[in-house]
Amino acid sequence: MPADRFPVDVQGRTLELSNLDKVLYPAAGFTKGEVIDYYTRVAPVLLPHLADRALTRIRYPNGVDGNSFFEKNAPAATPDWVRTENLPAPGSTKGRETIDYVVAEDLPTLVWLANLAALELHTPQWKIGEHPDLMVVDLDPGAPASLKQCCQVALLLRDRLAADGLDAYPKTSGKKGMQLCCPISGTQSADDVSAYARRIAQELEREHPKLIVSKMAKNLRSGKVFIDWSQNNAAKTTVAPYSLRAQPVPAVSTPLTWDEVAAGAAGKRPATKPYTAAEVLKRAEKSGDLLAPLLDGGPQLPV
Repeated sequence: MPADRFPVDVQGRTLELSNLDKVLYPAAGFTKGEVIDYYTRVAPVLLPHLADRALTRIRYPNGVDGNSFFEKNAPAATPDWVRTENLPAPGSTKGRETIDYVVAEDLPTLVWLANLAALELHTPQWKIGEHPDLMVVDLDPGAPASLKQCCQVALLLRDRLAADGLDAYPKTSGKKGMQLCCPISGTQSADDVSAYARRIAQELEREHPKLIVSKMAKNLRSGKVFIDWSQNNAAKTTVAPYSLRAQPVPAVSTPLTWDEVAAGAAGKRPATKPYTAAEVLKRAEKSGDLLAPLLDGGPQLPV
């Protein structure tokens, strides 16, 4: 076996890890070994959000400054113990009718993916064979708007959704925006969920036209926050909580408290800089999973 490859035992599964010293985040000197270590340590709070969901990965074999590629299909030489599910592929860019998706439901699978430099993990709003159990609204700022304005819009959205009996839970995207996630009943179609999210976005746009836009045209977004209701489309995925992102630093899609969102709306952190892998591990150790309520289900939407 080459010197840069060695076997490890992960919960009874033997994996061959490789190139652990390869730097995947050059500006931060963050290596592939550190990526694997992060995903291993964050697994207790991450895996419940991946369970029973078809996983899309974005792989960076030469680091975040190199080429990347989306991967939905299970790659060649996928171990036979990795769960895969053959599912319809709505919106496939390669014309596939079905795809053999990977389902990351245990630590060995997560470590195997990290060893493939699958830095980013994205999931749909539904579990396999079920209707959506999450409504996700993406908040995307158009420059010069930033995460500060996203936090302001998140507070408005939280209060509007609460009026309909919905609890919203915030997280950063790990890049420039953020998402609000609402647990829902799992009895309504993706079209129903999208229609409700669109209606709320349009309502808030009418009330706050200088801050919010609900239309997708990018030329309308300057200085505003686009409430992307289309994240609930059956063909869409959203970055999973606790996933790394391809940024100069090993930034993470980080669950937030509403006090932190209020601070961000005032121009304090998280608006000033992203949370990193090391910080997120400390946050999880201190506070547990701030998004755990997403796993318990929620009410029907008033559509």
